[in-house]
Amino acid sequence: MDQLRALKYFAAVAETGSFTKAAKQFDVPSSSLSRRVADLEKSLGASLLKRTTRSVQLTEIGRDYFSQVQDILQQLEQSNESVRSYHAKPMGLLRISAMVGIGERILLPLMEEFSALYPEIILDISLSDELSALGRDDVDIAIRGGYAPNERVLAIRLMDNDFIAVAAPAYLIEHGSPRHPKELREHKGLYFRTPNGPQTWYYQQDEQWHTAAVVPAAISNNGKWLAKKAANADGIMMAPRWMLADYLQRGELQELQLEPKLKVTQNRELAVYLLYQKQRYLVPKVKVAVDFIVARVKAKSSKSKIKGSDYLI
Repeated sequence: MDQLRALKYFAAVAETGSFTKAAKQFDVPSSSLSRRVADLEKSLGASLLKRTTRSVQLTEIGRDYFSQVQDILQQLEQSNESVRSYHAKPMGLLRISAMVGIGERILLPLMEEFSALYPEIILDISLSDELSALGRDDVDIAIRGGYAPNERVLAIRLMDNDFIAVAAPAYLIEHGSPRHPKELREHKGLYFRTPNGPQTWYYQQDEQWHTAAVVPAAISNNGKWLAKKAANADGIMMAPRWMLADYLQRGELQELQLEPKLKVTQNRELAVYLLYQKQRYLVPKVKVAVDFIVARVKAKSSKSKIKGSDYLI
């Protein structure tokens, strides 16, 4: 039995719910495709499909098997593409996912130059604060702020992602400048909403982590809007230093001198990471994009005195 062909046939039937539709994809008789799938089931000693005169559905074990087969076939196709395109010219559709703030401020300004260098690459850029799984969501490259994820991917640390507490000078004149996180209970907080809910603010004292109690004045997943509210003296905000750089330079916001420092996570590896699957680096369009983004961001970070780092796996 040609198991690889049988796996492809089975996956097509599972996706379409029909032997006839699956057979059309491969331009083979449906009877031939059906026999191949039956041979696969016989070799496994399990029924993967429930067949009726009107429909074909996956059995419980069939669903589990299909999930695993999908991953195998996708990895195989990616490996085949990598080998086929090893000496090819960078071209084709390149899918990049980035967090909204990072995408707008860091990624998008770079991509005009990238498109001029590689005009045959079609950019498909998605900006979302929902995390993307590289394999599942069919993304070639992901850029995230946070810490290196527990995924089977390569993660390049592009730059630090230190969060700082800020407020408008007018707000501090009216409400006072807190010196200790405990004093924040008398202040208004502008909270960023993550996919897991409003961000929690922490501080560490006597080797113990504590939550800073701040009365919420506004909660949003739009960092720009929160920054504008902070500049309008509506409350205290926690955000990455790179995001607030223009506000700080213009004097519209100023960093709070809290001791101990306020944090948004207890993890010390907070940074901006570029992620990609190892085998995809052999594909020219992915390789040139990874190299370009890493070089440009690190050069810009160096000029801004933002410390970079090395490759992490």
